Amino acid sequence: MMFRNLKKETRVEIKESVRGQDIFIIQTIPRDVNTAVMELLIMAYALKTACARNIIGVIPYFPYSKQSKMRKRGSIVCKLLASMLAKAGLTHIITMDLHQKEIQGFFSFPVDNLRASPFLLQYIQEEIPNYRNAVIVAKSPDAAKRAQSYAERLRLGLAVIHGEAQCTELDMDDGRHSPPMVKNATVHPGLELPLMMAKEKPPITVVGDVGGRIAIIVDDIIDDVESFVAAAEILKERGAYKIYVMATHGILSAEAPRLIEESSIDEVVVTNTVPHEVQKLQCPKIKTVDISLILSEAIRRIHNGESMAYLFRNITVDD
Repeated sequence: MMFRNLKKETRVEIKESVRGQDIFIIQTIPRDVNTAVMELLIMAYALKTACARNIIGVIPYFPYSKQSKMRKRGSIVCKLLASMLAKAGLTHIITMDLHQKEIQGFFSFPVDNLRASPFLLQYIQEEIPNYRNAVIVAKSPDAAKRAQSYAERLRLGLAVIHGEAQCTELDMDDGRHSPPMVKNATVHPGLELPLMMAKEKPPITVVGDVGGRIAIIVDDIIDDVESFVAAAEILKERGAYKIYVMATHGILSAEAPRLIEESSIDEVVVTNTVPHEVQKLQCPKIKTVDISLILSEAIRRIHNGESMAYLFRNITVDD
């Protein structure tokens, strides 16, 4: 398969017959997300018109997964992308740690949402000295389920940071304030709806004991790192003597490497679902866990028509 860029337009040429074959398109998502998505769509459509039997997209980090809820007058872009992939000809997707598991319902074809947690748990056990003295930390109540899963598997304590200053996903407007309020709006005289009280965040508190412990913050995506840096400062103030951050997808946008290097964070551990070699050169605190083994095994099993259950051993609904 060959790409050509004609006046900034992507053109795909398939150099051999794919009629009746299973084709796996491995597409990582680099900095230029929209170009990568367009390449994937054009590749899938080219294979569809070339009569490939099955077209399976291997997309370790699924883009636009954070845009899976309605926000004000926005749109659910993740569902739009799912529809576009189906229309282009994809028949199956292999991905890893979707931001919301419910995203699988956007697709009209099978989605295998693999988990990176076994690899990260193995890293904790093998690479963090004295990990038995650690506590798993959720940097917000939203991440508590994931942190609880790690804590239960490692038989460690759990701590949750509550009252952080930044806005969380659940606090964002969801579109139900539309249309906007009109001045001097008339209300039906017999209609008196109760007014929803505004939220007020409490002072930042850490629920759980981190004094004299190793703090391991877990999440699914590390993009803008300000919230992680702020969480690390709070944990240091509460007595944690070493702080790790672990996540599946290390997007590490903008000034992330510099901010990590200057912060109280001792190590950031991410998988290689997203290329981040440049960020590692800028910040030696960033470490990588290879998850290619589970992706290659998933490809082999799908191609041979074998069960995928082995790859989901001990995975529960909340994981």
